[in-house]
Amino acid sequence: MNIQFSLGKNIPYTAIEISDEITAEDLAERYREETPWPAVAAIINHEVKPLITPIHENDTVQLLDIRNKQAYLIFQNSLILLFICSVRQILGNVHVEVMTSLNDGLFLQVMRHGEDGEFQVVDMSEDDVARTYFYMKKMVQEDHPIEAKMFRRKEAMEILKETGLTEKYRSLQRVKVDETVRIYTLEGYSDFFYNYMVPSTGYVSKFELMKYREGLLLRHPSAQNPGVIPDYVDEYRVYNALKEQRQWNHLLGVQYQADINDRIESGAYRTLIKLSEALHDKKIVEIADRISKEEKKVVLILGPSSSGKTTFAHRLIIQLMVNGMKPLYIGTDDYFVEREDTPLDADGQKNYENIDALDLPLFNRQMKDLLEGREVDMPVFNFKTGHKEFGKRKTRLARNGVIVIEGIHAFNHLLTRQLPEESKFRIYISPLTQINLDSHNRIPTTDTRVIRRIVRDNRNRAHTAAMTLHLWPKVREGENKNIFPLSNEADVFFNTVHVYEMTVLKKYAVPLLKEVRQEEEEYAEAQRLLRLFRYVDSLDDESIIAGDSILREFIGGSIYTD
Repeated sequence: MNIQFSLGKNIPYTAIEISDEITAEDLAERYREETPWPAVAAIINHEVKPLITPIHENDTVQLLDIRNKQAYLIFQNSLILLFICSVRQILGNVHVEVMTSLNDGLFLQVMRHGEDGEFQVVDMSEDDVARTYFYMKKMVQEDHPIEAKMFRRKEAMEILKETGLTEKYRSLQRVKVDETVRIYTLEGYSDFFYNYMVPSTGYVSKFELMKYREGLLLRHPSAQNPGVIPDYVDEYRVYNALKEQRQWNHLLGVQYQADINDRIESGAYRTLIKLSEALHDKKIVEIADRISKEEKKVVLILGPSSSGKTTFAHRLIIQLMVNGMKPLYIGTDDYFVEREDTPLDADGQKNYENIDALDLPLFNRQMKDLLEGREVDMPVFNFKTGHKEFGKRKTRLARNGVIVIEGIHAFNHLLTRQLPEESKFRIYISPLTQINLDSHNRIPTTDTRVIRRIVRDNRNRAHTAAMTLHLWPKVREGENKNIFPLSNEADVFFNTVHVYEMTVLKKYAVPLLKEVRQEEEEYAEAQRLLRLFRYVDSLDDESIIAGDSILREFIGGSIYTD
């Protein structure tokens, strides 16, 4: 039979003839020498499918390695399943919580029931960690099959209940239709993941396992370089922010998405929203107080796309004013070089995310003049003409003033190299963690951000979800270069997530994601996000969400951005 076949993204499809009864895995093995990295999934007729999927006449098939977002998550979920099975072999009937992504991997906690019936974290010894790691390696070498079997939803719920995964039982209760559910089994252990798995343990051969603070780090290759596990750097500031969020969640009385769904169903969501917003207020006040106490003169705010930087900056400015300071907000967009001087990227296109796209000498000179009390004629960039205009914004920093700078290069030393280091206070903001669906199925923080952006881009720019999803890899590329490597330089982290926000975003995002057509390249990613929303109840009542909420920056009604 004939199919259209591609070895990967941006590689043209070609017509090939194959035998009957062949799977995507068979194709991946046949063409392994022609692909840079092993395939872990495939796009078949515009939908991501596991490698075990049979191929039929006239199918279009593209192989995916972990450079693809969905393939990366399939690899990660398979590694989680391998870890769970292995640690249970070493420690017995323990419970595993996949807390969040951290340090190019996953932060995990192994737990047992305490005397009070509640889960207590197991402080694994170095020997236990080593034994678990070597058992995982043994499983990889022996290449055990990961079996997938479909069950009716109610049957699957009973299996999970018997396994002790009661939070997954609750999660499946929220699925509105009695659809079939895929249960994965490895070495007698059965579990539910809303994403697919690799066919066998041999596909997840590269990983590290190490003790880390109150848990473990399961580290693996990144999507940027599938062949190498990145060098270890202790992201302790991120960890501290994540620990603070867990404490907040405990205060809010929620652990999983099912808890929030229950609040919506019972009508008790209003207190949840108020508390979540109050915790943001409390943290912003703490940051403003620290800036005032340390007498900082330059506040630098950095964060990836759709973090809520604009709203955060305005709320911080208000608290600084409460402390008797006079903030001067400066956006770096007004300091672009003249359009004809903009550097080009590898494709010959103007690269506005390059640090050299900014007039660094002018910016440094004017910031230095402001700190030294001189009047400055600040530019206003005219995006129609592509040139800076002067004479419209002459200003001087007040004696008790503070400069607030927000932009993708805020932490780049070239941006503020002429300013005294002791005058600077760096704030990194991002939705650092989202509440998980259950103990093993987490909502990646990048999903929170892209969903926020889909909603905002549609409202502000009339962009379709397909347009936003198409541009997203380029956005991520810029973040990986200009933002994430500098996050550890922050004096403080601010987690902009609200535990309830997926329930609010759902009614905006789902109709937009459903509009993505099957023939469009972004269809597969849209379908994955739609699968995620199956386990999230929709909250239609927005009346309790304040006008200064970070969430308002995306859904509308913001007192700062609308």
